[in-house]
Amino acid sequence: MISSRSLDDLNPKVKKLAEQFIKACHDAGIDILIYSTYRDAESQNELYAQGRTKPGRIVTNAKAGFSYHNWRCAFDFVPIVNGKARWDDSAAYALCGNIGEDLGFEWAGRWSGKLKETAHMQFTGGLSIFDFQKGKTL
Repeated sequence: MISSRSLDDLNPKVKKLAEQFIKACHDAGIDILIYSTYRDAESQNELYAQGRTKPGRIVTNAKAGFSYHNWRCAFDFVPIVNGKARWDDSAAYALCGNIGEDLGFEWAGRWSGKLKETAHMQFTGGLSIFDFQKGKTL
């Protein structure tokens, strides 16, 4: 089972954008901890089971193969302010979300009609999950 937090496990284009995101957030006074990048199918299915067939709250609506984490195009982060993780700081997430969007990321904090994930960023280059499943790459 592989669940990574390393930027090296992202698609090279996404890694470069993630590095720019971290720097831009830092310049705005917020440090970033990236705690999830690539997930293999087994890890994704474990997360999907949470809140369904396993204890915990639902944290994803994506089964294996249907998460951009599986395609190395997404990461989850938490803002760090004054050395502390700010899991519930909606203002810090909103600022980071705006910064990410300015860099070309899709910020899941804007999602409506699906699970809103303020900690999730993805860059797909306009490709859909189905494009990745068919073998297309960034």
